Amino acid sequence: MIDSILAWAGEHHEQAVWLVPLLAFMETCVGVGLFVPSLMLVIVTSVFYANDWANLWVMATMAMIGSSLGDHVGYYAGRAIGHRVHGWRIIQRNAERWERTETMVRRYGVWAIFIGRFIPAIRSLVPAMMGVTEFERARYTLFDVAACSLWALGLVAIVKGAHTLFLPS
Repeated sequence: MIDSILAWAGEHHEQAVWLVPLLAFMETCVGVGLFVPSLMLVIVTSVFYANDWANLWVMATMAMIGSSLGDHVGYYAGRAIGHRVHGWRIIQRNAERWERTETMVRRYGVWAIFIGRFIPAIRSLVPAMMGVTEFERARYTLFDVAACSLWALGLVAIVKGAHTLFLPS
């Protein structure tokens, strides 16, 4: 799949940069994020940077916005469905992951937003859990944007580090 994405991007440089926020959104959006590996975003961003198809800081900003939008979809979905999720089959099949996430959210509160942002296995579940636990909306947005910004800086560090390691000047 990544080969197809990169092949298309190679032919459509100007439009391809929009894959960055799309992939960031998909990897963080509740449900979808369980099936979209975060490595795809790192690879796409690295290839775009290495080929000078897009500015790294622009891509990091776009990734931050896409990831925060994905988080907010999860948060508001969690607020809308509340505790009814425990009866869903998909939650029951992933009960251990859901329980770990719920425990982390209740124990760490605000820090769960930051911790969850950097753990791919639960990244898409934490925002929904924050909504389910009815964490205050304004505080959620503030801390989510901060966590996504820090995460975007991490993306810059990974891409620059990989570029330096594999393509030294």
